Amino acid sequence: MFDSLSERLGSTLRDLRGKGRLSDADIDATAREIRIALLEADVALPVVRGFIARIKERAKGTEVSQALNPAQQVVKIVNEELVAILGGETRRLHFAKEPPTVIMLAGLQGSGKTTLAGKLARWLSGQGHTPLLVACDLQRPNAVNQLQIVGERAGVPTFAPHPGATGSGELPDGPGDPVGVAREGVAYARAKQHDVVVVDTAGRLGVDEELMRQASDIRTAVEPDEVLFVVDAMIGQDAVATAEAFRDGVGFTGVVLTKLDGDARGGAALSVREVTGEPILFASNGEKLEDFDVFHPDRMSSRILGMGDLLTLIEQAEQVFDAEQSAAAAQKIGSGELTLEDFLQQMLQLRKMGPIGNILNMLPGANQGQMKAALDQVDDRQIDRLQAIIRGMTPAERADPKIVNASRRQRIANGSGVTVSDVNDLINRFFEARKMMKQMAGQFGFGGGGRKATKKVPKNARKAKQAKKNRRSGNPANRAAQGSPDLSNLPPSLQQLPPGLSGMDQLPPGFDPSKLDFGKKK
Repeated sequence: MFDSLSERLGSTLRDLRGKGRLSDADIDATAREIRIALLEADVALPVVRGFIARIKERAKGTEVSQALNPAQQVVKIVNEELVAILGGETRRLHFAKEPPTVIMLAGLQGSGKTTLAGKLARWLSGQGHTPLLVACDLQRPNAVNQLQIVGERAGVPTFAPHPGATGSGELPDGPGDPVGVAREGVAYARAKQHDVVVVDTAGRLGVDEELMRQASDIRTAVEPDEVLFVVDAMIGQDAVATAEAFRDGVGFTGVVLTKLDGDARGGAALSVREVTGEPILFASNGEKLEDFDVFHPDRMSSRILGMGDLLTLIEQAEQVFDAEQSAAAAQKIGSGELTLEDFLQQMLQLRKMGPIGNILNMLPGANQGQMKAALDQVDDRQIDRLQAIIRGMTPAERADPKIVNASRRQRIANGSGVTVSDVNDLINRFFEARKMMKQMAGQFGFGGGGRKATKKVPKNARKAKQAKKNRRSGNPANRAAQGSPDLSNLPPSLQQLPPGLSGMDQLPPGFDPSKLDFGKKK
């Protein structure tokens, strides 16, 4: 969503890093580029004006002039002001002291309210709550049926006493009363001991008097603890105008951004917080129910400025990865015993976090230069191809890929729908990666790949070990090796022994007597 804004801001701020001292002209030029970047991203003009004025005021003060690195200080100021625009601190849901907590969703038709209701309910379930969905959108065709399907996928019950409009737009049981359904839904939740109620309301293609009146009546009837305004991040400047209309007509306590995975500029959605004064609580960045998370202003700012979002990446990994399985895999990496079965399990857990491109985009610098170009080439189908190859192997082949000979590779290729060269490439890369991971684990002190810990040996045991080491071998070759110095590291011209030593006048370059194989006498 914010690729263009991120790339433009990153390029502007990178130009400052080579300067040891910033003049007023440098700051003015930087502010001008930031202003253009924000306007091109559809950020509202009043928001841009205030943002630029604050940056210029701080950048021309002592905060930057006395800094050891003025360029970094300007980046810090831009980041802090961007966090302020996005809401400052993370705002959490306010729950009622006595359940159920009522959360009402409001917004235009097509903003994604119904799908978001399922995502929010699923997220609440993961937080230990027992939510209930209430279908109050009786006007949009099949809206009630859609909410029931979404609720079933999320594992959350739906209260829907009225079927709503059908595909033809008709209401089979009369016009229905959305306000009455909302009131009954809250009473049902209280009776069935649901601690959270999510009320899905009707929307319109545009703001009108009927929409506002119905939403206001539902709010009066159920007295929600939170009213969330759902805004499509791709609708441009209309997002700000619609947010102001809902704020004045119905009132809301928080904002939810949907469709953040789109390719639109999206800056107008970031203006909602500054214009309305209400915080952004959640963000949805995909069509799946799990593509939903709490909105963190500081993390979003870091992503826009190309500094990554490692905290969110870690949190997502903690939710998906099995701790015991990951610890066992880490131990196998250190000892060099990682198998293709372990690799497959880790890959499957990684896929649960979402598209690989989205995961990698959370890394610092992911939206810059060559790394961005490389990420654009990432295709999840490559991961699917690797899974198909590994699943085409027997358990014994996954445990020990060394036994996979030519005929086995042909069988695996035929079974997984790939070529033999693809199988060869996977196995070769696996061995290289396992070797590299073992070395890295040794360097950082993990597993058994590093320097072995020295055990404290008793004094008498050390003497016995030294005596055994100095004992002369009965084997002539071994005895010759014991008496001969190691010359393999010397230049060829110096690899000579005095005449008569070990029965040889000189040794060839790199000669090691201990490696001679005399064999058995016939």
